[in-house]
Amino acid sequence: MAKIQAIRGMNDILPEQTPVWQYVESTIRRVLGQYGYQEIRMPVVESTDLFKRSIGEVTDIVEKEMYTFDDRNGDSLTLRPEGTAGCVRAAEEHGLLFNQTRRLWYTGPMFRHERPQKGRYRQFHQIGVECFGMAGPDIDAELLILTARLWSAFGLDGHTRLEINSIGTSEARKVYRQALVDYLDQYRDQLDEDSKRRLSSNPLRILDSKNPDTRKLLEGAPSLDDYLDEASRAHFEQLKALLDAAGVTYSVNPALVRGLDYYGKTVFEWITDSLGAQGTVCAGGRYDGLVEQLGGKPTDAVGFAMGLERLILLLETLGLVPAHVNNDADVYVTAMGEMAISASMAIAEELRNGLPGKVVVAHCGGGSFKSQMKKADRSGARYAVILGENELASGNVGLKPLRDDQPQLDVARAELVQVLTDKL
Repeated sequence: MAKIQAIRGMNDILPEQTPVWQYVESTIRRVLGQYGYQEIRMPVVESTDLFKRSIGEVTDIVEKEMYTFDDRNGDSLTLRPEGTAGCVRAAEEHGLLFNQTRRLWYTGPMFRHERPQKGRYRQFHQIGVECFGMAGPDIDAELLILTARLWSAFGLDGHTRLEINSIGTSEARKVYRQALVDYLDQYRDQLDEDSKRRLSSNPLRILDSKNPDTRKLLEGAPSLDDYLDEASRAHFEQLKALLDAAGVTYSVNPALVRGLDYYGKTVFEWITDSLGAQGTVCAGGRYDGLVEQLGGKPTDAVGFAMGLERLILLLETLGLVPAHVNNDADVYVTAMGEMAISASMAIAEELRNGLPGKVVVAHCGGGSFKSQMKKADRSGARYAVILGENELASGNVGLKPLRDDQPQLDVARAELVQVLTDKL
């Protein structure tokens, strides 16, 4: 009978890999906590209409990438392709936005049916940050300052760069969109197939095209900056002044747009040049109209999403995962003979009580002294506690260093915690 394998693009995260994930997640959680952000947890399945109304029916995500199905009641449900819409739905449904500001974050799997490649999967994981009820550029700046602090916490200073832009209000974009379409329509035959399709559905996404021929055509296209409304222009100038004052380096990219319909005014991306084509590690912007679009009252909002697979790939590529991030034990307790098993378990518990934060593994499953010591060595432990009939009779235990050539010690059981406290 053939073995069942994981679905293509939906990967297992194995025990050897999870310490890096835990390190990344705990670092992000710590930094977000410093800024007063609160965690929210949403379901991975939502009504399909939520994403059609928020993301837009003529986007690639809704048209081609969503995992959508009918449940037994005939309701159309979708595995979430992103987190912002679900966060807005949850916050509005539970009254979190009424006459108050909110700083929220979440993490978890997202799902898109696209071609799997290095750093991009069909089930992928994101950290999302969303802020509600704050209209000024100061909260935009805080998000970018916060993210810069994250890069510092990971040792990524100098390995990421920030690009920002303003895409104005929906009214300003509507006027610009028509000017862009009028310009590109002259060169329709020269556009790549994706751009031809987007010309009638989402023309601003053409600005983000990677096709060299399309990029050359765009050199003569109208500039979005020329169509910005005054309020958006003032907002953007204030944002730049705040980033300058905070010492956050950035560049303005006039071609930077977001792929989702709900964005307006500030948009940004943190990019790395260390991962080839998969260079964006964090992206976001303002979406002041989304809460109202989903049935709530007009609410100012801004946020970002960060792909964890890509961030972890970046850290591993640059060798920035700290050496202590691993599954290694600190102490491995062996037991030779049936009489030693219960004593070894009691000793392991004493060590866990007396050495908080240290990993103590008690050998289980029997085996010879040689096989147990091999397992102790493979565990990564610095010390093995050796317990057999002789040790039971004497009230001592053997304490063997596993990472250097120091001699084995005989230690009284009552003194073992203190001896290991000094050595670890």
